[in-house]
Amino acid sequence: MRIESWVTSLSWIPLGATEGFNRLSFGLRVAHYDPPPPELLGDLDELEVNDRFRFANQLKAWIEVQDGRIVGAGQGGGGRINLTRVGFGSASIAFTPVALPDLRPAPDIGPTRARFMQTAGGRTGFPTPRRVRHEPYFQIGSPVAWSTLALTIHADGTAEQQLVGASSFPRHWVYDHRGRLVAKTGFIDYDTWWREAFGAHTPWGAEDSAPIVTAVESALERQLSVAIIDAKPQFRRLQAGRTLVEQGEPGNELFLLFDGVLQVEVDGKPVTQVGPGAILGEMALLHEGRRTATLRAVTPCRVAVIPKDRIDRQAQEEVAKGRAPRTER
Repeated sequence: MRIESWVTSLSWIPLGATEGFNRLSFGLRVAHYDPPPPELLGDLDELEVNDRFRFANQLKAWIEVQDGRIVGAGQGGGGRINLTRVGFGSASIAFTPVALPDLRPAPDIGPTRARFMQTAGGRTGFPTPRRVRHEPYFQIGSPVAWSTLALTIHADGTAEQQLVGASSFPRHWVYDHRGRLVAKTGFIDYDTWWREAFGAHTPWGAEDSAPIVTAVESALERQLSVAIIDAKPQFRRLQAGRTLVEQGEPGNELFLLFDGVLQVEVDGKPVTQVGPGAILGEMALLHEGRRTATLRAVTPCRVAVIPKDRIDRQAQEEVAKGRAPRTER
């Protein structure tokens, strides 16, 4: 019996994710940020034509099973990088990307499970002269972006997908074999990527980096986040260890975690952690009361801040209903 499965990552640039001079070019719309990829993967060719990702990594694999044991296995798939468009409208210029060869170590095959891995990525063709932190201390070519996926297929037909490595920029979303969004990176470190992701400091130089992976928020939170972005929110930045709100203080603002990881603490004890896309702060708004939890930055965070009268109360109530009893905030 042949069992097939696959895992896909899409990588994209969220609003305001760049820093320094490049933030100016995005602000002037010479370059562009990306809308979030779809919740269901769909056709990669169509997504590429519609410029819905910067690069994609799709790992496909199969096993042959006889009498409950694996007797054969193989893998395919690969990476693809989209064009980089710079300029305004009809005056824009498309730069051909530089794809690096896919890296596929030999699969780890046991009697009842097989684990496959694949690294894919590359860089844009747009020149980006800059100072860097390693020899030769100056680079002209753009930094390298990548993702490393792992796929484990079991003889009983089940499978697990993992994002085991990734560049710290841009954001990476992971989809399972049904096209469902199952994980996302929680933190973008643009400065480290800009200054260090080249040469030996990439998987092609035998150096990968472990991403911070967070759970996927609810469908309702994703819908509400669109309304928050459309409301042109103010943004607040937090360094790791700082608090966004303290338990017990008055609350009259709603938050959308744009980047980073926040820890929810109740009575001084950690309860859970949340990543990008999470809606926070609705409990105090709904009950005209005080914050029911402390929100502390695990990593540097960027948070959109919205006054309570900008977001529909019914939507806030629906988000609150979906909270587990110990994760109210």
